[in-house]
Amino acid sequence: LVLKRMSVRKDYRGLGIATALGRTALAFARQRGCRAVVLNTLMLQHEARALYERLGFHQHRRYVLPTAYGRLANCTVTTYRYDLSGTP
Repeated sequence: LVLKRMSVRKDYRGLGIATALGRTALAFARQRGCRAVVLNTLMLQHEARALYERLGFHQHRRYVLPTAYGRLANCTVTTYRYDLSGTP
């Protein structure tokens, strides 16, 4: 399962909403027999990266965005992965 976008409006952050959404996405994927959940995030999204790591995602790979701007700004994308195999 690919988690494409997840965000919480700024004035509602810090209430556990993103954590609940992330856990719900993991449960959804697990119930449907997916082997893993993967997502991409930019290096600048520190809060998002911290959330994914708290949920148990692991950094899978990193790469510079393959565009002229990406190379110029050294815009790094991190792929995170949460393996579901062997989990209840």
